[in-house]
Amino acid sequence: MEKEQEAGRLESTEQAVEQIIKRTGGSIRLGMPLGLGKPNHLVNVLYRRAREDASITLDIYTALSLGRPSAGSDLEKRFLEPFADRVFGDHEELDYLADLRRGNLPDNVRVFEFFFRPGAMLGNAHAQRHYISSNYTHVPRDLNARGVNVAAQMVAADPHDPSRLSLSSNPEVTLEMLPLLEERRRRGETIIGVACVHPDMPWMAGEAEVDADIFDLVVDDHASHRRLFSTPNLPVELQDHMIGLHASALVRDGGTLQIGIGALGDALVHHLLLRHRDNDRYRQLLDASGCLGNFAGHVEALGGTGTFSRGIYGCSEMFTWGLMCLIDAGIIARRVYDDEALQEQANAGNPPEGEGGVFMHGGFLLGPEAFYQRLRELEPALRNAIRMGRIGFVNHLYGRERLKRLQRLDARFVNTVFSATLLGAAVSDQLEDGRVVSGVGGQYNFVSQAHELEGARSILLLRSFREKGGRASSNLLWSYGHTTIPRHLRDVYVTEYGIADLRARSDAEAVAAMLNIADSRFQPELLRQAQEAGKIARDYSIPEPFRHNSPERLEALRRKMPEAFPAFPLGSDFTAGEERLVHALGWLRNAMERRQYVTLLRAVLTAGDAEAQTPVLERMELAQPQGLRERLYRRLLSAALDETAGYC
Repeated sequence: MEKEQEAGRLESTEQAVEQIIKRTGGSIRLGMPLGLGKPNHLVNVLYRRAREDASITLDIYTALSLGRPSAGSDLEKRFLEPFADRVFGDHEELDYLADLRRGNLPDNVRVFEFFFRPGAMLGNAHAQRHYISSNYTHVPRDLNARGVNVAAQMVAADPHDPSRLSLSSNPEVTLEMLPLLEERRRRGETIIGVACVHPDMPWMAGEAEVDADIFDLVVDDHASHRRLFSTPNLPVELQDHMIGLHASALVRDGGTLQIGIGALGDALVHHLLLRHRDNDRYRQLLDASGCLGNFAGHVEALGGTGTFSRGIYGCSEMFTWGLMCLIDAGIIARRVYDDEALQEQANAGNPPEGEGGVFMHGGFLLGPEAFYQRLRELEPALRNAIRMGRIGFVNHLYGRERLKRLQRLDARFVNTVFSATLLGAAVSDQLEDGRVVSGVGGQYNFVSQAHELEGARSILLLRSFREKGGRASSNLLWSYGHTTIPRHLRDVYVTEYGIADLRARSDAEAVAAMLNIADSRFQPELLRQAQEAGKIARDYSIPEPFRHNSPERLEALRRKMPEAFPAFPLGSDFTAGEERLVHALGWLRNAMERRQYVTLLRAVLTAGDAEAQTPVLERMELAQPQGLRERLYRRLLSAALDETAGYC
């Protein structure tokens, strides 16, 4: 491979930036991985140079630009800032992200992203105008078409062999882009690949392992080594738990699993763990929830309720902490092989001898610090069974299609949407007015793949309702002005109230199935709209078992079996006191949003100021309140702690 010069090793980020500016002539189109793999220090030094020198033009192409969370109210600030200082420590924030949020990017800098942190950029004009809508598998192609001339990312280094690197958290786009960039280099364009070594990046195996000379510059700047960005586990609410419970009964032993990001994925993992570790209790929970009565046919046809004696194979765009928990529990344990003959042998019930094979393929990884620590400590055999690689392998069926069909038996592709129509179209990336909430990412790829693979199903998780400003509204709609997944690709939907299998169903059958899993507060109006459109009979009525879909019914189940719904099922970065505060502050915020002032006043007047609350109040600097405001804060917080005492 010809290079403009041999791969250079540098110990100074500033020297690397100087070379980038010199070689590109100051016209820089920087491509970086999403999430963890961003070389924050390098991009910050480069961005500062561009901010100070208007002759430099800097276009940044990436996704999921992550930063420390910010607080809203004073009470939330008292809680969040000490927690963030402990969890994020000296993590180096992205300067361009701070300026982008404030609307202060200089005229010579533009930021293009193909995926946002959900909801983070709804009100940001620059981000909305420069969003690039692209399936994840098309991102390498599209960024190359934009003329990216600098590709940079954080990597792990082999301490025993300096010629070897691991693309670690983000091989998925880099491996696809490098050949495209190299072709442009051969045509005479200036292309610079930059690897920034970080000692805490976990060494990931498979295609992620590369020779250092695929990069022009390898930077190991010890002064820039700061704490990695992590995403602490957030509480899993009852609504999400119920969705995860229903979805867990659709996963087939011996099959394949992909899971999307977020609390719904954590809920699914928790109930898969319960299914495997305490099967009797799991079946009791399913029965008490009504799932085994109302949706037994779906469970029998699509999944099961037994333990995972054969194990499942993980093949997921995002490798998450939840998937790692399934590996450690022995649930993700079905090995696949990179040879069609060996895979056919394994499928016939005669797996090859020895410890060969892989039981987890991933594209990128992101999660809590406990996840990174677990990956750094993997024993060699387990490390070799977890492979990170190119996005086209995980998300596409195309390319080595026969092998993928042999590996991806009974695949369940589980993703999240924020709205769906009664006719089965899904909305997950954009609002009706065109503003982007997050991005399509790999969702369309997986839904499409589910329709092409024998035995595969797309499972879309959906909260049936949401609350804002004290008002509840349905997330199941008759129609919507934008769709991410068209209705001709409709398959399985899961809400907190049950399961709707829409594949091969008529429109009337699809409408009826979706009404069965809608919140009952909204069923009459949804039914009326469907009848007005002529999509369901005028005399149709929702069956009796599905007319009682209410949060109150779910809350009754939680009170009956509270241990089945832990707030932090996959662990927590919060202390025990902070977990109490998370629930208390959430309750307080919801009460304010709902304008439940009478409830708040009654709670404040009857709140105990018990000695047991003292450590929690000290954490919020309210043990000895000063002034009227702090005394009010103390009373409100004490009331909220009382109201949520049973949630931890």
